[in-house]
Order: sequence, then C-alpha cells, then structure tokens
Amino acid sequence: MDINEIKNIALIAHVDHGKTTLVDGLLKQSGVFHERESVSERIMDSNDLERERGITILSKNTAIKYKDTKINIVDTPGHADFGGEVERILNMVEGVLLLVDAVEGPMPQTKFVLEKALSLGLIPIVVINKIDRPMARPQEVADEVLDLFFDLDAKEDQLDFPIVYSDALKGISYLNLNDEKNIKNPTLEPLFESILREVPSPNVDPSGPFQMLVTSTEYDSFLGKYAVGKINRGSISKHDEIVILGENDKKTKTKAGQIFTYENLDKSEVNTASAGDIVAISGIDQINIGETLANPDHPEKLPSPQIDEPTISMTFGVNNSPFAGKDGKYLTSRKLKERLFTEQKSNVSLKVEETDNPELFKVSGRGELHLSTVIEKMRREGYEFQVSKPEVIYKTIDGVKCEPVESVVINLPEQYTGSVIEALNQRKGELLEFKNISNENARLKFKVPARGLIGFRSQFLTLTRGEGVFYHNFYQYEPYKGDFSTRVNGVLIAHQDGEATFYSINAMEDRGEFFISPGTKVYEGMIVGKRPQEGDLDINVCKEKHLTNVRAAGSDNTVKIAPPKLMTLEESLEFINDDELVEITPKHIRLRKKTLKKQFRKN
Repeated sequence: MDINEIKNIALIAHVDHGKTTLVDGLLKQSGVFHERESVSERIMDSNDLERERGITILSKNTAIKYKDTKINIVDTPGHADFGGEVERILNMVEGVLLLVDAVEGPMPQTKFVLEKALSLGLIPIVVINKIDRPMARPQEVADEVLDLFFDLDAKEDQLDFPIVYSDALKGISYLNLNDEKNIKNPTLEPLFESILREVPSPNVDPSGPFQMLVTSTEYDSFLGKYAVGKINRGSISKHDEIVILGENDKKTKTKAGQIFTYENLDKSEVNTASAGDIVAISGIDQINIGETLANPDHPEKLPSPQIDEPTISMTFGVNNSPFAGKDGKYLTSRKLKERLFTEQKSNVSLKVEETDNPELFKVSGRGELHLSTVIEKMRREGYEFQVSKPEVIYKTIDGVKCEPVESVVINLPEQYTGSVIEALNQRKGELLEFKNISNENARLKFKVPARGLIGFRSQFLTLTRGEGVFYHNFYQYEPYKGDFSTRVNGVLIAHQDGEATFYSINAMEDRGEFFISPGTKVYEGMIVGKRPQEGDLDINVCKEKHLTNVRAAGSDNTVKIAPPKLMTLEESLEFINDDELVEITPKHIRLRKKTLKKQFRKN
C-alpha cells in the first residue's frame, strides 16, 4: 500500500471526555456498519471491565477507509493509572486527536498525554467535544488549550493546530462555531477532512530491510499471541525468517506466522505488509512489548519507549484464610507467580518482584485503579489470593527521602469546598487554586502526597454527598511531607468461625456499621464491620438466640436491621490498614486481619 494513502492517529484525552464515543461516530459514518445494523455504544470498549466501569483500560486498534485513504486509529485510555498504555501507543502514530470537554476544559490527564505527544513531535488536532452540554464554553476552552500548549513549550508548527468543534454522541463536527447555524445536515466530515489535511503520512523507509518495534501484544485461542506495531522499514510476508532483538542484546531467530492488518473492527489477513502500516503478526509466542523484530541480515534494534515508573505497590500472596480453596481454581504460589509475570509482559507500567517469602510477591503500578483492574482480571479467571494495603514507593534524591506527589483537580458544589479543603489539609495537601466555574460550582486544584489519596475517594463522596468529582495525576517526587493518619476508625472483628445470625447483628448494631448480613459465613479474624471510633473490637456475630417458653407473638418478624455496607474491591483496598489484608476469590471479597488469632495480635 502506498505510504501516502496511510494516516496513523491516536485519540488522547482526559477520562470521560468522549474518545471512545468519537471512534464510534467515525466508524459509523465511514460505512463500517449496514444502515439497519444494530450497534452498541462504546464499540471499542470490548473488555467486560471497561464496559462495567465506563472507562478505557487497554488501547484498541481499528482502521477505516475515507476517500481512498486508510486511517489507522488507536483509542487510548484516559485515566492516569493507564498512562503506560498511552506512552507506548504514541510511538505508532504521526498525529493525535486531542479531545477536550467543552465544559471542563483541559484537565490533569489532558496535560499528561499532550506533553507526551508534543515531546514525540506528533501533529495535534484539537477537538472541543460535547459542545451541546449545558454551560458549554467552547471558545474559552479553546483559549485554555492554547495556554496549555504554551505551558508545555510546543514547537511553532505544533502551536498552529486546527480546532474542530464536535458533539461525538450525535456524530457532528464543525470547523467554526457559526457553522452550527448554517449546515443543514451536519456530519463528522470536517473532522475527517482535517485528519487528511493535517496528519502527515508515516515517515518510514519502504525499501530497506524489515524492522518493527513491538508496541503491544494481543492474544486469541486460535493463533495464540500477536506482535502488534507499525512497520518502520521494509516489508514482511507470511513465514518470513525474522530475528527478535530483546534486552541485553539477546537475539532469537524465529519465523513470522500469519500477517494481519486492521480493517474496521477486525483484522484482515494479507500476504505482505509494508512500512507505515500497523500490523499484527502471529506465531511469535515468546515476543515481549518493547522488543524489535528485524531482518536477520540487518539486526538493528529500535529504541524502546520510556515508561514512567510505578508510584504505588502492594503485596500479593497465597490465600491462607480458613476459607482458602473453596472458590478458586488457581491457589498455589506457582500459579500466582506465573500469572503475575505473564501480566507484566503485556502491562508495561506494572512491575512484579519476588520477595524473601516464596508465597509473597511485590506488585507495583501507577495507582490503585491500575492495580485493582489486575486484581479483578485475575479474580474472574479463577485465582484466589490476598493483597496488602497499597503503599507509595519512596525515593532518595540527593540524600533526601522523597515521595510521589499528585496534582489533584476537584469539581464540586461550592457548599462542600470547606470540608474538602480541611480533609485534604489533614492529608498534607496544598491548595493551589480556588476558582468559581459557575454560580454554584467551584474547581479546586491541589498538590497532595500520593499516600494522602489512599482511602480519600470514599471520604470525598461522603463529604460531597456524591456530587463532587476529582481527578489526579502524578506530578513529581518531593521531600517527605511528614506523618498523618488516613483512617481513624477501628474495625469489628469476628472472634470465632461460624455463620452470622440476625439476632447477633441486631444486638450489636450500636457497635458500628456492618459489612455482612445474616447468613454470611465468617471466620476468626475476619473484619465484619467498621467502628465509629478508634480501636478494634472482637465480637461474636454467630450467637444464637436462646430458646425460652415465653414468646411475644410476631415480635421476631417486626425487628429490622440496617442494610450492610457491601464493600467493593476499590473501597476495600482503600479501607484496610497495615495489619490487614483483602482476601480475593472468584466469588468473594473479604477483609481480614493479617494475624487471625486475637491473642497473637498487637494491641
């Protein structure tokens, strides 16, 4: 295929600014689907976790044809915890569509992804999305984006970026806001034309010996593992001899399997693929992200993308609770180790290390959400294990102990600003900006130690009655800010094995808020609730009501107890203390003390 007929672009944005919805619109208007075909929303979010959480976790490739030009599109995650996905994907493209919400404007992740794109010399097209929203301020947002480009020292040609205004959900775009009144049948054509006009064709060498950087991997049960990347030089055909260039100058000769290019939502097998196109090559099971595939006679390695280091870690261990082995298929340290190191190969921001204890593994990532998605994937695959409280990763810089600090942006009703500022001050947060964004809503900007955000989300939702939203992104390492406590509540602990009873929970409702309901099986040392004050309390939740000859007619049927607080995975990870664990099984998420027996626990 002629290089001039290929355009490679990535969609980058802050979370929830509409990337995946825009891809849906581009696919629909390029004629991918039949006119009467029923199409779900967020087509590209095919992963169960992505659909449930409403976020993109893994980058996705697709390609559409527009006026004889093939446009390879990569949809990238918008959440800071999956920044590693964004960083490596940008090495495959020549241009980016930077989406910005017409109400919120540039947010922390907008700055993060744009900085990466500009540093690689990519050509940006700014898309001001959601212009139909109440309180949309597209012109102001366009000015804020320009200020952001200046702040990031964009080059002169990057500063001359085009702006497209869009409503991705309705599938419309304009080059000028006044066009909204003049165009009778608006479409995404102005955006398509901007891509063709602004994004350069791939800067590659079609005539040299084959060379490709492996940017991601895919897997299916028929052909196994695929190596995915943009061909940098030459071409490759089915069953060609190639060499894998790995770390420490390691060279492994192998043979390419089938060659696929992307076409709409599917892969299309081809005999030969040429420089500039994004391809998937099967039959190379031992390949890892960041390695180079090359012609054996010209084994020249391409530089691997630099991925920001993890800032948070947890310990994954074999489940040793009394209920171990009742739910899961994979229980042993060997299975846990295999799965974690397999995940590390495709999850480039993840770091897995063995410890002195063969049953414990240190797993580091970019944030709680990043690690919780790994936990949730493993849980659904049938693994049983237990994890410790998330801890930040400290560094010594010039002899000074330093910790990761996050840039935090909060949008909330103005009436809750005082309590939120106080809560973050207690967590060593520093208020940088207070801005009214409407008559009733405000925006706060903070610098907060990463450890100060552990456990903050639940408190924040309570303080703002669920009406506030906050985003955070890694800012930099700064000197240690001092000690503070993030949880003042003690816990209610089951002091014997058995089944929780209605009678017992009803009798002890004044002790705190329960995480379990009557009929829940418990074991000694399992956390069953939260106290309103400090200090842990061991209680008997399995006590039965003593039978007597005296009965008040119907009295047992009229007693009601408060519904339990059912802890999600993220809430559990945020809640636990240093001496506690979260037990993960395919069917249950339980909280427990590390030391189950009361007499062996420290007071």
